[in-house]
Amino acid sequence: MPKRSSSTSDPNVLAAAIVRAATNGDKNPAAVALGRMGGLKGGKARAESLSAKRRSEIAKKAAQTRWRNGHK
Repeated sequence: MPKRSSSTSDPNVLAAAIVRAATNGDKNPAAVALGRMGGLKGGKARAESLSAKRRSEIAKKAAQTRWRNGHK
């Protein structure tokens, strides 16, 4: 019996595989650098732009969600 490739039910993994196959896995180095720059400063810039009250609201909502989903 021929072996079948394991299929995944995660659409994000499937989409990444399709893109990788379509582009032969090649990435544009300039785009990678830009994405990394944004990623490195994103969280810090967002935290600086939010008020203390808003950060507290976000943290409380996240904690409530974690507890509701059974994570402690």
